[in-house]
Amino acid sequence: MANIPIGMREVRELLRLYFEQGLSGRKAAKIVGIGKTAASQYIAGFKSSGLPIRGISGMSDSELIHLLNIRKQTQNPRYIALEKLFPYFEKELKKVGVTLQLLWEEYRQGHKEGYEYSQFCHHYYHWRKESKVSMHMEHKAGDKLFVDFAGQKLYITDRTTGKRKACEIFVSVLGCSQLCYIEAVPSQKKADWVAVNQNALRFYKGAPAAIVPDCLRAAVRKSHKYEPEINQTYQDFAAHYGTVILPARALHPKDKALAENFVRIAYQRIYAPLRHRVFYSIEELNEALWDQLDKHNQKSFQNKPFSRQMLFDQVEKKELKPLPTTWYELKHFCKLKVQYNHHIYLKEDKHYYSVPFQYTGKQLRVIYTDRYLEAYFDHQRVALHRRDHTPYKYTTKSEHRPAHHHFQAAWTPDRFIRWGRSIGPEVEQLITKVLDSRDHPEQAYRSCMGLLNLAKKHPKSDYIKTCKKALELNCLQYKFIKNTLNNKTFDLEEEPLDLFQLQVHTNIRGKEHFN
Repeated sequence: MANIPIGMREVRELLRLYFEQGLSGRKAAKIVGIGKTAASQYIAGFKSSGLPIRGISGMSDSELIHLLNIRKQTQNPRYIALEKLFPYFEKELKKVGVTLQLLWEEYRQGHKEGYEYSQFCHHYYHWRKESKVSMHMEHKAGDKLFVDFAGQKLYITDRTTGKRKACEIFVSVLGCSQLCYIEAVPSQKKADWVAVNQNALRFYKGAPAAIVPDCLRAAVRKSHKYEPEINQTYQDFAAHYGTVILPARALHPKDKALAENFVRIAYQRIYAPLRHRVFYSIEELNEALWDQLDKHNQKSFQNKPFSRQMLFDQVEKKELKPLPTTWYELKHFCKLKVQYNHHIYLKEDKHYYSVPFQYTGKQLRVIYTDRYLEAYFDHQRVALHRRDHTPYKYTTKSEHRPAHHHFQAAWTPDRFIRWGRSIGPEVEQLITKVLDSRDHPEQAYRSCMGLLNLAKKHPKSDYIKTCKKALELNCLQYKFIKNTLNNKTFDLEEEPLDLFQLQVHTNIRGKEHFN
């Protein structure tokens, strides 16, 4: 029985029972009468082809035999000629729109006696498996950039104290060519994260269709299996470069397997050669990292006659989107309520910025950078200011004030002093002393306005006498001057006060009793 050849009808039935009916290999082999060892070989051979089970219905027995016995074909001259083309096929498949069907058609034009499409696909898939080509084959040129931080940190040393400071190591990998980038940054904070992403795009001299980060806080505000919330600043960064953010799923490292793999390789090819060196600045560390990175990118793939840099230059570079001429400026986003004085208060600077008075009490969306601040209402920009870091000060535009506030905007110490001088020298002196009595002149503006308005309501002689009395008594308050005018007490002379002396009593204890 062992020498009875196995018919192809039994082999087809074996494959049908296993792949279509879902039977186990052992049970399917028993039904069709094939030994379990031979059956497992047929099943494994068909799995490695990558073809659907319905594809065998149009295949001849000889084609199916070739499909399931690949090892016998490796010495075939047709296969040898085809195998030489596999590296070329691999690079072409990375280009947008290129399929195996198109490559097979081109192959048959130059090889009239070449393989049919099913065998062509089988041989290529088998070669790819033997070459250990993984999922990166499915990434089209210019499609995705995978970014992450390495788990192991590197250190810089303080020259004076000798203390070591840890640096985060950023890595990125393009999906198609696997061209890598690495850089040390002080932290994983949002500002460092955006800056190093920008440096990576400038390194590649182009932007991919999508960036795939891990779920770190600087990139993803809230992770979710289906709808993660991307950090608003990172989202704005992506819009600036014409790309999108596609966060990897939490606890799914295979979503960014290329970045994970580069981290593992970086430990061997970049970290290890630098293990004995001491770095005194982050710039010095990065220079060393980039020297090792260049060697890694120039190194040929295993079992392939080209490197990451070659693949990038030939295939992926021209598929990346061109970069904008301006660099992205880090933006911060917040919502602020317009206060009663038509200003918003930026807590970070402790500074006030004006907005049109019509928006008093409204909630505005505020975007600010190191250079400017913008305020939006209903998606329309209503205010734009240069950033001012001076605390407790106001940045105000005159057009933002209501009409009756423009008069107040012209208030100055000199104006009040000139106004007082026009009434009399006593009034000028009073106004000057009121202005000097405050830490900041603006604090006295309303008091001065009130004092000067009293001159319009009372006779000039009475008003001047009151001001003179206020100066003598050093009573500069508006209420004192108003009451003096109303009560006509500016002509009264003060009665001398008798010096009060305590009488001596025997029941009064001295200071020694209070020790």
